[in-house]
Amino acid sequence: MKVLICALNTKYVHSSLAPWYLKAAVEKYSSNSVCDVYESTINEDEEKIIKHLLEAEADMIGFSAYIWNIGKLISISKRIKKQKKVKIFFGGPEVSYNAKEVLEKNPHIDFIISGEGEEPLAKVCDNVSYRDIEGLCYRDGDNVMEKEPYISKKDPPCPYTEEYFKALNGRISYIETSRGCPYRCAFCLSGRCGGVRFFDIEEAKRNILLLANSGSKTVKFIDRTFNADKKRAKEILSFIIDNYGKNIPGSVCFHFEIEGEIIDDETVEILSKAPVGSIQVEIGLQSFNEKTLNHINRKTNLAKLTENIKKLVSLENIHIHVDLIAGLPYEDIVSFGESFNKALALNPHMLQFGFLKLLHGADMREDKERYCCEYSKEPPYEVLSTPHLTNDDLNTMHLIEDVFDKIYNSGRFVRTAKYIAQKSEDPFKTYTGFAEFMKNHKNDTSLDAFTLCMLEYFSTLDFLSSDILRDCMALDRLSSNRMGMLPEFLKYRGADIKKALSFLESNESTKRRQGIKRAATFLKTENVFAYVDYDCKNPVTDQYEIKYLRENNIF
Repeated sequence: MKVLICALNTKYVHSSLAPWYLKAAVEKYSSNSVCDVYESTINEDEEKIIKHLLEAEADMIGFSAYIWNIGKLISISKRIKKQKKVKIFFGGPEVSYNAKEVLEKNPHIDFIISGEGEEPLAKVCDNVSYRDIEGLCYRDGDNVMEKEPYISKKDPPCPYTEEYFKALNGRISYIETSRGCPYRCAFCLSGRCGGVRFFDIEEAKRNILLLANSGSKTVKFIDRTFNADKKRAKEILSFIIDNYGKNIPGSVCFHFEIEGEIIDDETVEILSKAPVGSIQVEIGLQSFNEKTLNHINRKTNLAKLTENIKKLVSLENIHIHVDLIAGLPYEDIVSFGESFNKALALNPHMLQFGFLKLLHGADMREDKERYCCEYSKEPPYEVLSTPHLTNDDLNTMHLIEDVFDKIYNSGRFVRTAKYIAQKSEDPFKTYTGFAEFMKNHKNDTSLDAFTLCMLEYFSTLDFLSSDILRDCMALDRLSSNRMGMLPEFLKYRGADIKKALSFLESNESTKRRQGIKRAATFLKTENVFAYVDYDCKNPVTDQYEIKYLRENNIF
């Protein structure tokens, strides 16, 4: 039997690990089947995808379903079924907890694998009776037979084959060293997997080396709570750091999702030794509202969590990404603003606030009385209103998210964002005001146009100096863009930049290296020249280094 697994990613740079697990399982556990993988993106033309899937001449075609691709996969699979007699099946988180509903609405789908799919798919290939396969949801006449998501007790077979690496082609790669989560947050599915199951750690180390040497520049651990076992996490982190620049190329970055509250001093000490830019950590704060956290089954020692984040940020060698969620219970726009301000004060490199999505299988979707809110009935099931947030509130928060991403999370306005946060008594209110201002500038999409809007709006605020603002923005533009060009409204006319650059060239210690571009500006508030050599960026901040030259050294 020939099986084909189709995965549609959000962008080309992303890859998908699930279909390669299934391929490895079919070829390991099934006695008479082969499996191929087809990866594309949700932006690919449907006709092209369908043509490829049909030409594969498979007996069964499976689709890996998530909230971002389910609509397109349903459309593609339906069209394939009309053109060819082939078994169609789905798997993945978007169909694992609502399999009966999906099968009833889509008669062209023959069966759904709910939960982990490696072993169930291999049994289907070997013609085991559907009723005897755990996690398999199927039709029996006019009835839909639904089963609980399957959770294996085995380590999955290794997906990292020569064929996998050829298909990866340097894109972001993913590694899984455990499945499940020790927590049961009401908005998440990971805790429904029966606790945490850890895979063989020596196998994990071998896979780390394989991925690190595959040409992939970013290796993401998809363990839902990487440091659930602190001893194990330390061993893996130490392995990466000890091998970095040796068996692991110095250009690779490893990304982890961790629980910030349980970080101990030994972990901080290990991370302090990581080469600059080699490690990123993502920490889910979600909220600083304790009533909110308790209601979503996320009991957190906020003091310990914030202390640990501060420790990690102070290391300055790893990228820190912090998450908040808008739309949680008991969190109104004022409460969310307070959470935002507290998170911003921790100075993470990225502060992402997402919007609550009620996923199939999550407690917040299933327990409607305890978690009453209105949400979109179409993927991604985003919350539209709650007893504490109106739809208008959430729309405003989307506008704030947009401008905050462009200013802070983009890394383009690091100094400007820091200045605003330091001077503002309520940064969330300040960003709210700018978001409202930008409503009238929807068509100003270029970076220069957005920068001008920032200068115009923030210069009107009493607690900000327009001169300091201009200097911060000029430094930000120079340090984040190797073109070295400032827009006209940020150029300073009163200083002789050419004379400053000539002075730098006349000194051996500051002379520009061959092939390296240089740009400069004058800072009125500090009476200094600032210049940038566009050679290499800091891998943590993604910034070029700013150097300074006092005016009295030149004239």
